[in-house]
Amino acid sequence: MTAYLDCPMIRKILSACGQLLLLLSLVCVLPAHAAGEELTSVKAALGIENASEEVPSDDSATTESEIPVETEPQNIPPAANPPVISGESTNNAQIETTPTPQKDNDIRQRIKGIFSEIEGLQAVDVSVAQGVVTLSGEAPNEKKAQQAISLTNRLTDVVTVEDNINRTLDVQDNVTTVYQGLKAQVKNLVKALPLLLVGIVIFALVTWFGSWLSNRKKMWQRITPNPFVAELLSQTVKVIFIIFGLILALSLIGAETILGTLLGGAGVIGIAVGFAVKDTIENYIASLMLSIRQPFRARDQIVINGQEGIVVRLTSRATILMTLDGNQLRIPNAEVFKGTILNYTKNPERRFTFELGVDANDDPLAAIKVGVDAICRLDFVLDEPKAIAVINNVGDSNIILEFQVWVDQSQTDFAKARSIAIRETKHALENAGFSLPEPIYRLRFNDKLEKAFEYMQANTNSAQSDVTITPTTPEAYDNSQHSDSNMDGKGKQQAKERAKHILQGRNADDVLNPRPNDKLMEKVEQEIAQSSDDTDLLNNNSPQE
Repeated sequence: MTAYLDCPMIRKILSACGQLLLLLSLVCVLPAHAAGEELTSVKAALGIENASEEVPSDDSATTESEIPVETEPQNIPPAANPPVISGESTNNAQIETTPTPQKDNDIRQRIKGIFSEIEGLQAVDVSVAQGVVTLSGEAPNEKKAQQAISLTNRLTDVVTVEDNINRTLDVQDNVTTVYQGLKAQVKNLVKALPLLLVGIVIFALVTWFGSWLSNRKKMWQRITPNPFVAELLSQTVKVIFIIFGLILALSLIGAETILGTLLGGAGVIGIAVGFAVKDTIENYIASLMLSIRQPFRARDQIVINGQEGIVVRLTSRATILMTLDGNQLRIPNAEVFKGTILNYTKNPERRFTFELGVDANDDPLAAIKVGVDAICRLDFVLDEPKAIAVINNVGDSNIILEFQVWVDQSQTDFAKARSIAIRETKHALENAGFSLPEPIYRLRFNDKLEKAFEYMQANTNSAQSDVTITPTTPEAYDNSQHSDSNMDGKGKQQAKERAKHILQGRNADDVLNPRPNDKLMEKVEQEIAQSSDDTDLLNNNSPQE
């Protein structure tokens, strides 16, 4: 018998019979619904198909160390949740060479246990074969289905996950889930309500103190005399206290991360709003600079980029002027700050100029002396700087004289003073024998044409003719010039008598009075006294550049 057992052929036959008996016994013991699945696993375990080594025929050959009772976590870092492609999710962990039915069963039991504790995943069915997990059944929505796939992938022995879950999108299930979530949040809010109330009280107290400190206008005005800078400081302090109170309140309830989110969102919104209100911000900064520099005061007569008027007030957005026509003019502060400012009131002494022409045969220096003497006799003309006159140009038939006169514009209307000075200078020159010639055109004709014109002039009314025929002989020319001078002198004398009679009438003093117009200044004072929502940034106590 021993000799037969030593035969290799006999040993192989006996081994095959033992494996067959073990297979039959396992098939009889397994449940009917899992017979096919377990049979495949047993075949792999016994090495009948794709086995790397032979398995003994004894049942005791499979020990507890080979088939673990429970899947224990290993010292392998969990892989990141893999992406889902076409309803399939893959675990990127290493795949074991020799799977066991017991591991598949442990994986299935573990996943079912996890799903049973999570709301919405109880109806998900789990089946495992060769480490491949197939999820079927129903889930209320996509979020729950993805949660099931993610949890399954976290098991170390899972090879891949097949997603066959049906998203029911049932109204009751989804509403119930949302309702339960809201209910839990409300419970937490009720628990944290006393702490939240304490945080609100602290925030309110800190904000109130900042607002009270910001409203101490006299204190801020003592710190800085500029009203705009004082207001800016007070508002900055108010904002700082609001932020400080918010930080304290959020720290008390343990929500500091909300502050970071709010500040980040405020930064992004601030950038967008900054681009949208760029012009407004530019005007605001220009207002700050103008209030510090104070290039003009209220009631100053200035010219800004060609726009002339009297200053009413400086607001945080615009400079308000009263034009010489009595209209209100608003100029944006950005344009004022970058523009050219001409301040007439800064220096009350102002010069005006005008030109008069005398005959080319007259002495211009004598005419200058006569004109300057007449100007200096006027009350509104300043003695220092002195009024002067210069020869400006020599024309074809006259000499142009330019007179330069200084007045105090705070006491004298500039336009009226110039008008009166021109009148008095003209009369003085004419009374002294200087003529203010007009352009003269001379036409020369031959003898026959002259006789024809003389015949025509003799047969027409010479008083109505605008054309004068002057003979070409020297004697006749001199006689005609003398006749014209006599006629011109007679006309000037009549004009002077007429002007004298008119200026002796009622209200003539209004024409000859160079005082400034009080009506315009009354309108300016009314505008200044009128209440406005905008703070006037002009302050006489602030230093002026």
